[in-house]
Amino acid sequence: MGRVICVMLMIALTMVIELYAQELSSKECENLGFTGLALCSDCKTLSDYVKDQELVSDCLKCCVEDSDDSMSKVSYAGVLLEVCMRKLVFYPEIVGFIEEEKEKFPSVKVQYSFNSPPKMIMLDDNGEHAETIRIDNWKREHILQFLRGKLKSATS
Repeated sequence: MGRVICVMLMIALTMVIELYAQELSSKECENLGFTGLALCSDCKTLSDYVKDQELVSDCLKCCVEDSDDSMSKVSYAGVLLEVCMRKLVFYPEIVGFIEEEKEKFPSVKVQYSFNSPPKMIMLDDNGEHAETIRIDNWKREHILQFLRGKLKSATS
């Protein structure tokens, strides 16, 4: 009987480890509604309030461990700020950044895309898509702080 319980515990532990080990691409996470910068502790808090295990599981597949210092050291060569021109009226903070601050960041390009939510597409050294971060609710100072910390040209 004790052996059966031990085997069952090992199976359960293996399932939990697999759950944490599975990671989705940034595009898959974005399609699920999870965008960059989600911390795993946020997913644990989500599980306290939402009883949908599939949602929590998806969150855990898209999150970054809180103690992961490597994320704070990641920097990008450029950014495409993608927005829908028709929806800009609903995002005065982003408009303010584009009109008054963007010229301070030569590696930031604005790309207008119909019906796109405001997001920053982070580019690696080869100009390839590295990560997508939704910025719907960001204030101008948050955008500035993020770009100063993450853009190579802004940090050098």
